[in-house]
Amino acid sequence: MKERNMTLVILLINLFIAFLGIGLVIPVLPTIMNELHLSGSVVGNLVAAFAFAQLLISPIAGRWVDSFGRKKMIIFGLLFFSVSEVLFGLGQTVEVFFISRLLGGISAAFIMPAVTAFIADITPMETRPKALGYMSASISTGFIIGPGIGGFLAEIGPRLPFFAAAVLAFIAMILSNFMLQEPSRNMVEMEENISGFKRIFKPIYFIAFMIIFISSFSLAAFESLFSLFVDHKFAFTPKDIAIIITGGAIIGAVAQVAFFDHLTKHLGEIKLIRYCLILSVVLVYVMTTVQTYVSILLVTFVLFVGFDLIRPAVTSYLSKVAGNEQGFVGGMNSMFTSIGNVGGPVIGGILFDIDLDYPFYFAAICLVLGVVLSYPWKQAIIKSEKVHSPNM
Repeated sequence: MKERNMTLVILLINLFIAFLGIGLVIPVLPTIMNELHLSGSVVGNLVAAFAFAQLLISPIAGRWVDSFGRKKMIIFGLLFFSVSEVLFGLGQTVEVFFISRLLGGISAAFIMPAVTAFIADITPMETRPKALGYMSASISTGFIIGPGIGGFLAEIGPRLPFFAAAVLAFIAMILSNFMLQEPSRNMVEMEENISGFKRIFKPIYFIAFMIIFISSFSLAAFESLFSLFVDHKFAFTPKDIAIIITGGAIIGAVAQVAFFDHLTKHLGEIKLIRYCLILSVVLVYVMTTVQTYVSILLVTFVLFVGFDLIRPAVTSYLSKVAGNEQGFVGGMNSMFTSIGNVGGPVIGGILFDIDLDYPFYFAAICLVLGVVLSYPWKQAIIKSEKVHSPNM
């Protein structure tokens, strides 16, 4: 048991580092944007390049995980990640930055399915939902804390965050090489998870997957353009941006620990998700109207609480209804998150070039769609239970 827990910790650290790379670039983007005279759409595409490469390579990487082993894919993924961060730190042209982010996305595509399969191999069915919940927390924490760490390090030097990430990834690679042991394969479950993409459209799954996509899409559009928004509108420094995003991440994490269990027991996952979506709609819009540093700080902090409660609530819901399909829902959770992380920055960047406020209006509209989707959710579950009661 102790060895299994240590293995899980190492896997979660690797996952955290991989998704840290997505957010790390955000607070230094205004500096790079000003240096190279980049447009908002180019910056949005730069942020999206990571998730695009991950989405594109993930199906191939999933097969390689089975062919070459989980441990090898994790090690190669961390190596690629380290190289990508060094490239970004040294880069002086847009082309090098794009190559860096694409390589980083490939590294995440290697790491994600390998870690997911590894966790499925080492955890029994009764504890797997909890382990997958930890996996989701590692992803969201890395994505949200990344900008904070990047902003603080950027005060020392604008390229330092990338070299720091490269060193962390290299250390994680060495640690994984010596401390991870290739797990025994669970081929039956793997074949079941690969075979059933039709399950995406099951009523008990489909709305949850759409909520994951909408929340990831909106958060990516909001967070990837947030640093440019406050830089252009209020002349915020990387340190200011880091304080706001890191503070929001910390408050969001505290809210998860202190209130999540209590809220889910009293409201249930679906109502909690709906209320968080409504709160997020209001605050994303309010962000376009605030004028002072303190008001921006307060709105952002509360907004991150809303976003941070949505993901574990969806993950908790899926773990309850998935039964023996935990691997499937974990993979789909990752896939729809990646799709949202690709689309959000791209569309947000295009809208940013038209008007600074437009990405936030667009994110608010997307979140409204999530609110609308949440209302027929309960009826869809009841209908599914009647049709598929043996599987529930």
